[in-house]
Amino acid sequence: MFRLVKKGFKSLKKYGIRVTARRVWRKFFRRGGVRHACFRVWTEKEYAAQRAHVFDRDVTFSIAVPLYNTPEPFLRAMIDSVRGQTYAKWQLCLADGSDGEHARVGEICRGYAAKDGRICYRKLEKNGGISENSNAALAMAEGEYIGLLDHDDLLHPAALYCVMRAVCEEGADFVYTDEATFTAKGRRADGAGFHFYAGAKGVYNHHFKPDFAPDNLRAINYICHFTAFARPLLAAAGGGFRHEYDGSQDFDLILRLTERAQKIVHVPEILYFWRAHASSTAQDLSSKPYVLAAGRAAVAAHLRRTGLQGEVEDGAVPSTYRVRYAVEGEPLISVVIPNKDGKNTLRRCLASLQKSTWKNYEIVIAENNSTDPATFDYYKELEADPRIRVVGWEGPFNYSAINNYAVRFAKGEYLLFLNNDVEVISPQWMEEMLMFAQRQDVGGVGAMLYYFDDTVQHAGVILGTGGIADHAHKYFRRGRFGYMGRLTYAQDVSAVTAACMLVPRRVFEEVGGFDESFAVAFNDIDFCMRIRETGRLIVWTPHAELYHYESKTRGRDDDSAEKRARFEDEVKRFRRRWRKQLEAGDPYYNPNLTLLRPDFSVRSKEEAEHAPFPFEEKEDPQ
Repeated sequence: MFRLVKKGFKSLKKYGIRVTARRVWRKFFRRGGVRHACFRVWTEKEYAAQRAHVFDRDVTFSIAVPLYNTPEPFLRAMIDSVRGQTYAKWQLCLADGSDGEHARVGEICRGYAAKDGRICYRKLEKNGGISENSNAALAMAEGEYIGLLDHDDLLHPAALYCVMRAVCEEGADFVYTDEATFTAKGRRADGAGFHFYAGAKGVYNHHFKPDFAPDNLRAINYICHFTAFARPLLAAAGGGFRHEYDGSQDFDLILRLTERAQKIVHVPEILYFWRAHASSTAQDLSSKPYVLAAGRAAVAAHLRRTGLQGEVEDGAVPSTYRVRYAVEGEPLISVVIPNKDGKNTLRRCLASLQKSTWKNYEIVIAENNSTDPATFDYYKELEADPRIRVVGWEGPFNYSAINNYAVRFAKGEYLLFLNNDVEVISPQWMEEMLMFAQRQDVGGVGAMLYYFDDTVQHAGVILGTGGIADHAHKYFRRGRFGYMGRLTYAQDVSAVTAACMLVPRRVFEEVGGFDESFAVAFNDIDFCMRIRETGRLIVWTPHAELYHYESKTRGRDDDSAEKRARFEDEVKRFRRRWRKQLEAGDPYYNPNLTLLRPDFSVRSKEEAEHAPFPFEEKEDPQ
């Protein structure tokens, strides 16, 4: 403690109070470390209430566990975690494929089964491999719902209770929860069991997941643990585990189940603890290439079943995947660029477009009250190119109205809204966006945008951050993986910025374009929200990269009384229109993560106690 205080005084003397305060903030708060984390601590009173609760449905959960040479401490801890469930209607199905040198596994299981009739044990004649052993456990299941548990992992005591609530209250036929990884340090010194607390010593890698997101799932098995599903769903999905996907057999099964599920529910609580040890998948994937190969094969099979054409490659992070969807035909893309003066800014933007490997595009420049003669001279140069058209908008600056007006002159099947202060980095950026926009279930696609200093400016939008919304992973260094690798793979998001957004024209027309009452702020987020109301997805891809020299074409939104008034009016209008969605929270984020910053740090105790902070203002009387 004295050392930290001494360092603080040195920093104050050398750098002053502002720099020192910033360093303290970054070190202890911005990163969201465990000591400040709002991890759920369940009380004995809550557990007692859960045990006494009577649901309106009678459901038994069959927990399928394949065993193989399981160390005794791990085995006992796993079984005890099931026996400790506050929801008592369960069946534990243990299928033992251990070799002759590990007869102790069977002795332990038979001992538990003799004491608790809910535990079923079967010794397999031989070790049939991962999938066959797992299927043997499934064959023992008699419950209406089936849960999957690895032989060396642990369930939180409230896991089945929370899943049962999702089944009864939301009609879920597929449920998954958040999870965390733990080491042996997570056990009590006396060996009595595990601290079922996400912030306990030895617990790390807390995975706070989004709600169901198909593009995320094609990129990574983020659902993983804990998973429970209705028995009929398993049959509809083609049965249990498949040996050709051993190593990623659970990924294959989850893909098949979610393809058929009618109601997928995510419980945003850490209810599963994944043990990390020398031979576990949680510890290391680098020595298990078969796992990655099986994962690629599982995603490829999923694409075939769902009628999607594409190739599957390994992603930047082990166990992540990149799908290159096939681009159909050569549709015309209309690039719509609003512009006022800024000749050099526009020139840089248009010059970078020439890097594009996609050649079938046109450019519609929406001229908005420029005054510099050099700008109009440049327009004359541009119009020599038959692919470029300059159209004049003479009204006051209104981003929504300008883009809506420019679209009237666009001929393309796809509309690519682009700021004039961007610069293309990756030549295949149009293809990378188009491959998603061509899907019938997608309504808009966004790109990875960087500031000039190679920090992230935009990686999708998180609804609710800062009171309304903010850009995910903002200020992260280029090349960083982000939270749980999310800066490296294509994913579903609530919104993307119109600084670079590709939209099918039919979708643009269906939702009525941009709402012109949002002249400057939130027009793109509102637009994406209305697209999502049609049931379509908004996708962000990191493989379309551009620089965004943000705010060079206009000033801050609040640098004058007039702008402040306009901005506050748009804030109120957005909150009124999307209040329900703001209060529900971003489905592609997680309520356990902070809304103070878009950096995916864990929500603090103070923030949780004062939630919901963005919606405390009084209702507008109008």
